[in-house]
Amino acid sequence: MFRRLTENLFLKLLSLAFALILWFFVMGEQKQELSYAVPLAIKNLPANLMVANEIPSQVDVRISGPRTLLMNLDPKDMGIAVDLRGLQPGVTSFRRLEELFNLPGALKITRLSPSFVDVRLERIKDKKVPVKLVISGAPAPGFELREIQLAPAEVLVEGAEGELKNVAQAETDPVEIEGVRDSFSLIVPIDYRGRYTYLKEDRTVEVHVTIVKLPEPEIPAAEVIGGEQTGEKKE
Repeated sequence: MFRRLTENLFLKLLSLAFALILWFFVMGEQKQELSYAVPLAIKNLPANLMVANEIPSQVDVRISGPRTLLMNLDPKDMGIAVDLRGLQPGVTSFRRLEELFNLPGALKITRLSPSFVDVRLERIKDKKVPVKLVISGAPAPGFELREIQLAPAEVLVEGAEGELKNVAQAETDPVEIEGVRDSFSLIVPIDYRGRYTYLKEDRTVEVHVTIVKLPEPEIPAAEVIGGEQTGEKKE
């Protein structure tokens, strides 16, 4: 065994000396602080749950240490992720995000913003809601909007359970009928803008609008020349 230890002894001593020199160089180098924008992600989102709050896409971190090590850092390689495995619906606070960083021992995090992240998980639900056609303007004088038919009349909305409870309808893009005299049909986009809910299927609706002409008002019988009027005689 002693022979094995003494084999290539010179190369081993040289490698050790080089490592010590490098270590002393790094540790003795003037320290600096640099700021980085580090990507923040989530992982292992449980099935049938979704994130129902705003989570920053990155954290701002300030790191102190030898300039040589700082210059070799790549923010993309420092990306961190919060692990949602096994979580239940509700709010979970992830604190001490600095512990998620894997940095060389000579580097130190001096500032982290935000320093923690709250994650709200909610169950994913769906329900059907009626479609409401948004009308702009009015038909031409003497005409009226008689009927509106929509296909489909309902659409399926899916998303966070808490927000879904307050969804009562899905509105369309405005349909202009100013001065219209005739019935018409067209395809209209559904303008649904949920924050944590979304249209699951149909994103357009077929609209049939019936415009009818109003009956002309009756003109009262006028007095005729000679003193006669409709329905009576003058004595």
